[in-house]
Amino acid sequence: MRRFGEPRQFGRKYVRRPGVYAILPRGSDLLLTHQDDPVPEFQLPGGGVDAGESPLTALHREVWEETGWRITAPRRLGAFRRFTYMPEYDLWAEKVCTIYLARPVRKLGPPSEAGHQALWADPGTAARIVGNEGDRAFIKHYFALSGPL
Repeated sequence: MRRFGEPRQFGRKYVRRPGVYAILPRGSDLLLTHQDDPVPEFQLPGGGVDAGESPLTALHREVWEETGWRITAPRRLGAFRRFTYMPEYDLWAEKVCTIYLARPVRKLGPPSEAGHQALWADPGTAARIVGNEGDRAFIKHYFALSGPL
């Protein structure tokens, strides 16, 4: 599996954290989320898969919590790994990020997760502003803004 970001630091204990994230195109734009805390960052909507939860259930839940939108027709595009510190959990994580393509179909309201704001951006802008290299690579690849993953 391809790795993006910082290399694994040998001797450091990492907790494996599976997560699901979505590329959500509508018209000529892409739905993103902006998270204020712990570090302000633009992201693909998504997040961790809870214990006992299926990845698709987690995807629907996370997109709704972070954007207020319901989605349909999720299709797996691929996955990547990254090693990072998660200050909100005070742990070093090996994040295994599975990326899906889905259609945002209905806005139900504002994001229910505190500190998140939904926004639309054209693919080029989205690829420039998202906070991690893996998300950026998948956006560029899907919208043919660069070469293969």
